[in-house]
Amino acid sequence: MTEPTTFDFGPQSRIVAALAAGVPDARLTDRTPCPAYAVGDLLSHLAGLAVAFRDAARKDLGPTTDTAPGPAVPPLPAGWREEIPRIMDELAEAWRDPAAWAGMTRAGGVDLPGDVAAAVAADELVVHGWDLARSTGQGYAPDPAALHASHAFLLAAAGEADGGGGIFGPVVPVPQDAPLLARTVGLSGRDPAWTP
Repeated sequence: MTEPTTFDFGPQSRIVAALAAGVPDARLTDRTPCPAYAVGDLLSHLAGLAVAFRDAARKDLGPTTDTAPGPAVPPLPAGWREEIPRIMDELAEAWRDPAAWAGMTRAGGVDLPGDVAAAVAADELVVHGWDLARSTGQGYAPDPAALHASHAFLLAAAGEADGGGGIFGPVVPVPQDAPLLARTVGLSGRDPAWTP
């Protein structure tokens, strides 16, 4: 049995936290590459998924890991500017435990191996980090380890889907010689050239 390939979530978690900190209140209602989410909704989603994947890493299964994401996003909490960095740090710390990557866990109401949960978490942070940066005009350079994990996860998911669809929407074709981030964004069903 081979050990799963692990990486430190800390760099990508800090990048997402910094992007969140760079969002002015006036931008919370701006649109994002996720048609159903405004910027404030995206921040709320990021906070919720960080809690869910923190608890999935800890194998602390319950309401935060059992609930499938629904169309309604909870309101952005009043203290989100303090809460998001704290939760992102807790997420990174939870995945530093080798036990997080082994055995089974649950996220979004789905039972899955720990290393697969880690790949999903990396994908969420990388792609939604891009969403947040793009919709608020911030620069974005994701952590290379998280970006590679996200790309591998989305590539495998697209290969399993019928008709070339990705798990978040139809794959947007991107040249094979494009930067890895653009190819990852395309696999997620987003147009890398999207602007607000």
